[in-house]
Amino acid sequence: MGHNAINIDDYPAQLQYKADLIQQSFDDFAMPCLEVFPSEPIHYRMRAEFRVWHEGNDLYHIMFDKQSKEKYKVENFPAASKIINQVMIDLVHLLKPNEIARRKLFQIDYLSSLNNHIVVSLLYHKTLDAGWQQEMQSILINLRKKYSIDIIGRAKKQKMVLDKDYLIENLMINGTDFQFKHIENSFTQPNAGVNIKMIEWALDVTQDCQGDLLELYCGLGNFTLPLAQNFNRVLATEIAKSSVTAAQYNIALNKIDNVTVLRMSSEEFVEAQQQKREFRRLEGINLQDFDCTTILVDPPRSGLDDETLGMVKAYQNIVYISCNPDTLKQNLNVLSQSHEIVRFALFDQFPYTHHAECGVFLQKRA
Repeated sequence: MGHNAINIDDYPAQLQYKADLIQQSFDDFAMPCLEVFPSEPIHYRMRAEFRVWHEGNDLYHIMFDKQSKEKYKVENFPAASKIINQVMIDLVHLLKPNEIARRKLFQIDYLSSLNNHIVVSLLYHKTLDAGWQQEMQSILINLRKKYSIDIIGRAKKQKMVLDKDYLIENLMINGTDFQFKHIENSFTQPNAGVNIKMIEWALDVTQDCQGDLLELYCGLGNFTLPLAQNFNRVLATEIAKSSVTAAQYNIALNKIDNVTVLRMSSEEFVEAQQQKREFRRLEGINLQDFDCTTILVDPPRSGLDDETLGMVKAYQNIVYISCNPDTLKQNLNVLSQSHEIVRFALFDQFPYTHHAECGVFLQKRA
């Protein structure tokens, strides 16, 4: 087997092993039956990043072995979407003989969608000029005979966009089509199929929740927009400027009128809510107007900080999406004192790895 070969026959056993680990790891809690959401066993990743290697006239994608740190050539990458695999081959074929387009190129990032759009970012150790733009434009014209594709060139303090630096992803969620703008170089869920299952699970667990929803770390609105149908209103916070812009764009794109997005960190939001600080960003928004009885958190790997954890405890219903079982466990030690774990799910975002994405639904004890 090659470095990045996938044996799809192993997948069910690997997933079972992961599910057993999660079950054991959270045994100390009163656990409901674990819900397990599998991934497609192949072509499940919508994103991939590769270094490139120049060897004489040859040019190819490489990755590094995790153990030995040795580089190895990547001809194809079964984990990535079919379109990424196809474009990888065709792009290198066009770059190879082109001195201007390939010179000082050191990395290629691919972002694709379920509807077969793709955005490719080329990273260089040189300043990009009109000559580069001209050569890349002709490569792009060539690729567009086969693909719906956009190309971006990046160098130090430089970004050249040939047409667009984003794509519009369509996700079918419980039979409704949602559209999301995904921008290159910003966070999106890598496994689109499993992402749909995560959103549908979040919709299912909150279907009887009353009042409004507060969401921290909302990103580009991945959960926010579909969940808006279960609540009177949604108040969402996000710190990254590009994500806030994308979220606003996506709200308009999906014609959703009951979502408000604030650009603030969860820590800042806690201060605003406790009226410890005035924020200009809150002009025209009265937090007291919202009746948020449910909170959704999808924190970074470090989990929730103590301040935020203290605030989260106040809510009747908590939806906690976690990309790190260790910090989830620490946070649940606190939350389970006041709340009961009603639902617990494992979403296999990253098959064939030890990574486990979990979803927990908690309700305040009577």
